[in-house]
Amino acid sequence: MHLDVQTLHKFYYRSALGRVAQRVVRDQVRSFWPEAKRQTVGGYGFAIPLLRPYLTESRRIIGLMPAQQGVMAWPAGMPNVSVLCEETLWPIENGRFDKLVLMHGLETSERPSALLEECWRVLGPGGKALFIVPNRSGLWARSDATPFGYGRPYSAGQLESQLKAHHFEPGRHTAVLYQPPSTRRFWMKTGPFWEKMGRRVSALVAGGVLMIEVTKITPKPTGTRVESRVLKPLGSLVPAPTAEPVQARVQTDG
Repeated sequence: MHLDVQTLHKFYYRSALGRVAQRVVRDQVRSFWPEAKRQTVGGYGFAIPLLRPYLTESRRIIGLMPAQQGVMAWPAGMPNVSVLCEETLWPIENGRFDKLVLMHGLETSERPSALLEECWRVLGPGGKALFIVPNRSGLWARSDATPFGYGRPYSAGQLESQLKAHHFEPGRHTAVLYQPPSTRRFWMKTGPFWEKMGRRVSALVAGGVLMIEVTKITPKPTGTRVESRVLKPLGSLVPAPTAEPVQARVQTDG
């Protein structure tokens, strides 16, 4: 179940807890990927808050948002880079992205295997992707007050197994958001302390969000050919004729 784009926007840009989550997760993305000079960077789901640091240095940024969620223009005050797309049919040609970030995309997908195949298709050889999902053992997955409380939470082992099955090689991984998902003043004020303490005590168990970096593995040809395709931004969301027009019959008196 995808959350509405307005709900996600309100959480990350209008709420104090959402702004904290955005900062913590974005800082970790930046730690994994300090730069993206002359690279094409993509985001799927609601990953745009994490892509802002790369706006000035990357070759291009594309924010893909599934139709079930909806789309919003981004970034504010600059040319829009957001695109509405079908969940498993992206308007991107093969091998376009050097880097790809998914947040609020995999855990809410009704077809996760097909989605991962699409992620593999749009990454270039050796391209890297960063999957950000709710931690099954974390507090954030148990709270409906945040977007991480929706969809299927993962354990690190479950996520790695699924990614390996789709020709991704897992690399660095970590967990973030150790502070409870509460807006109470004490937890908000002591958030940085819990973040530092949590990473020292447990690398994966208690953090609210798992982050796993993977590298695309190019398998040997299997006899099938994947054709490059560039789809309409709305894909099959735009009605199209499904049959040949029927010719009118001319009846004569006999």
